[in-house]
Amino acid sequence: MSKPQPAPLRERDITRQIAREYYKEFDSLIESDVIIVGAGPSGLICAHDLAKMGFRTLVVEQSLALGGGFWHGGYLMNKATICEPANEILEEIGVPCKKINECEGMYMVDPPHATGALVAAAYRGGAKVLNLTRVVDLILRKDGILEGIVVNNTTAEMAGHDFIHVDPIALEGKIVVDATGHDAIVVDLLHKRGLYKAVPGNGAMWVSRSEQEVMDRTGEVYPNCFVIGLAVAAVYGTPRMGPAFGSMLLSGRYGAELIKKKLKPE
Repeated sequence: MSKPQPAPLRERDITRQIAREYYKEFDSLIESDVIIVGAGPSGLICAHDLAKMGFRTLVVEQSLALGGGFWHGGYLMNKATICEPANEILEEIGVPCKKINECEGMYMVDPPHATGALVAAAYRGGAKVLNLTRVVDLILRKDGILEGIVVNNTTAEMAGHDFIHVDPIALEGKIVVDATGHDAIVVDLLHKRGLYKAVPGNGAMWVSRSEQEVMDRTGEVYPNCFVIGLAVAAVYGTPRMGPAFGSMLLSGRYGAELIKKKLKPE
């Protein structure tokens, strides 16, 4: 085998093509059918499903990395539990799930593998992503109609407005999905605008009840605003689930089906 030779790229061309490609794509992200806030497991599988259905789907993530808390398992052990039938979602995208025979309905996965596969699946499905982007407000029309989000660069927001004041921009969407986990950022912003009750946050841990409550309560909590995954527990004050991620995946998929019915009623 001969030694590979890298193409002789010019620095100016690298910069020019990055800028051209980014802003060409960014123009298409200003209006979406669905904006999913939060790129954890529920947000990623929801984005994958909706994009595959043909909806223009944008994922907004405040961190640099996608995946939320799914990159690691419990404590300092990078293993995570999945309840059936959520294992079928991961197996569908190529993630090995080990069945734990002594615990009914339990599977074990390697979180880095599962998270990487979810990110790849969302992109393959056709979803678009804006990372390092923080939601700071909402677009609200007459009578409190939700029509999108207001975002800013995460690093500018972290610096604080006293140090660096950068005005945010707006992204419009027919549906906004809160997949922000413990913080339930979108619903909390609705509360701050006097349109929804206060977000109580998660209760103490009770895994089986938590996962069932997440599934029972996944859905539309305000016109055009859906909650999925752990954000459901935060909004309703139901128990936390810890390093068990099954209902996060199931909720993301179920949420996508509910959104489909709203956007394209049969």
